[in-house]
Amino acid sequence: MKFATYHDGSRDGQLWVVSRDLTSAVPATGIATSLLSAIEQWDILSPRLAALYQRLNAGEESFATRFEPQRCLAPLPRAPQWLDASAFLNHGRLMDKAFNNPINPDFEQIPLIYQGASDDFRGPLADVEFPDEAMLIDMEGEFGVVLSDVPMGTTAETAAHHVRLIVQINDWSLRAFGPREMRAGFGFVQAKPSTAFAPVAVTPDELGSHWANGRVGVPLHVWINDREVGRAEGSEMHFSFGELIAYCARTRRLSAGTMIGSGTVSNADRAAGSSCISEIRTIELLDEGAARTPFLTWGDRVRMEARLPDGSVPFGVIDQRVVQV
Repeated sequence: MKFATYHDGSRDGQLWVVSRDLTSAVPATGIATSLLSAIEQWDILSPRLAALYQRLNAGEESFATRFEPQRCLAPLPRAPQWLDASAFLNHGRLMDKAFNNPINPDFEQIPLIYQGASDDFRGPLADVEFPDEAMLIDMEGEFGVVLSDVPMGTTAETAAHHVRLIVQINDWSLRAFGPREMRAGFGFVQAKPSTAFAPVAVTPDELGSHWANGRVGVPLHVWINDREVGRAEGSEMHFSFGELIAYCARTRRLSAGTMIGSGTVSNADRAAGSSCISEIRTIELLDEGAARTPFLTWGDRVRMEARLPDGSVPFGVIDQRVVQV
């Protein structure tokens, strides 16, 4: 199934079911008012949503209309919890090498995860506002999962059963604040403004064989203005989503609607490019002796789309412009 949330003036928006080819959609009227309410009652409501999805794809739904991404908020405009990892170790190794960071002995055994703000997620086409371009505006292309209720102590082997939806993410970052907040050791606040999402959240079966071993095996194409800078593939994630879920649930329960991000999608093959400017600059520093690519400024556009081998984009497209608040 595929879902989107249309803006209707409420905080959580209106749930719509979207066709497999993203051409049509129908409101989930009488089933669930919002995607969060659907996730919270998934076992009861998902059969009815699946039946609506089947009718929509068969052209049998009389209330279907053209899908309009410009009406979309984030699939979950707000969530009970947002946990973001750094599960692509190639990205971490590049950063450590560039900045001579001390070796972390647990680097390959214990995932890095921070808890971010989940009260103000951004839609896929909305302008993104920042106070000052001197804050070093960056993007980070990621994948993520939306969970059902996860009991404390859930294992990595069983955690994947709690994945209800998969999403595509742009985790906006302000690099001027990151080093100071990391040194303070108390987590990100100013360095991590509101995160943006592609318009469509999908159930794992929609990716077929490209959802395997708790990883999204799809390339994430990233453009800055008209320049494609990355097409890294999600299967190189070191820690699976099952492992990330188990780590987060070791000492607490995770409520339905909790979202976990993969961190910047990054591949060892330099030909895959990069999903964030910081990684681009790091590679330039290592290979050429100096970083050349600037951080984002007013009017710059960032576009992201995960693309299946047949050319389809299962999550739709993130296409946002950077503006001054």
